[in-house]
Amino acid sequence: MSVEFFMTSMVVILLPGTGVLYTLAVGLGRGFRASVAAALGCTFGIVPAAVASIVGLAAIFHTSAIAFQTVKYLGVAYLLYMAWSILRQGGALDVNEDKKPLSLFQTAFNGMLINVLNPKLSLFFLAFLPQFVDVSQANAAPTMFLLAGIFMALTFVVFVGYGGGAALARDYVITRPAIMKWMKRSFAGAFVFLGVRLALNEE
Repeated sequence: MSVEFFMTSMVVILLPGTGVLYTLAVGLGRGFRASVAAALGCTFGIVPAAVASIVGLAAIFHTSAIAFQTVKYLGVAYLLYMAWSILRQGGALDVNEDKKPLSLFQTAFNGMLINVLNPKLSLFFLAFLPQFVDVSQANAAPTMFLLAGIFMALTFVVFVGYGGGAALARDYVITRPAIMKWMKRSFAGAFVFLGVRLALNEE
């Protein structure tokens, strides 16, 4: 793994996106264990995009407008669903201990869907991974799979860090209802914004 790959990956991973927002929301609402599950789900959600780019399937999104638009609007719908889920009772930021929270599996599954239903992720890997592979190699696939695995491992570590930080702030936040209300609206608004931005993106 080159220094350039590591630095580029870290910049991409650290930038706040849907996975980061989801992990933060879960950490604030459910605590550290749930945030680890969210981070794990978001990380595994990268697998389809990485595999698609490596085997060349992501090129379909360049040539088939229908395929890209279908996946894109499924992603938009899911982001809007996540916004609604945060605002509703029992959602990701609901800390009412009298109600049964989402299981760790459900938390991870929701995180996975966020990344699976993002067609831009496949295009990102299609453009990103080849830059760090020796074009003289007869078969670059093993190297690309290795780099994708490293990217996923870095994603998990960073997301756990985000979730851990959110979990540490949880006690401060949940004892102040006004702050929790503001946090719910902010996270929901962020998901709506990302959904609208994805819907308006033509590429």
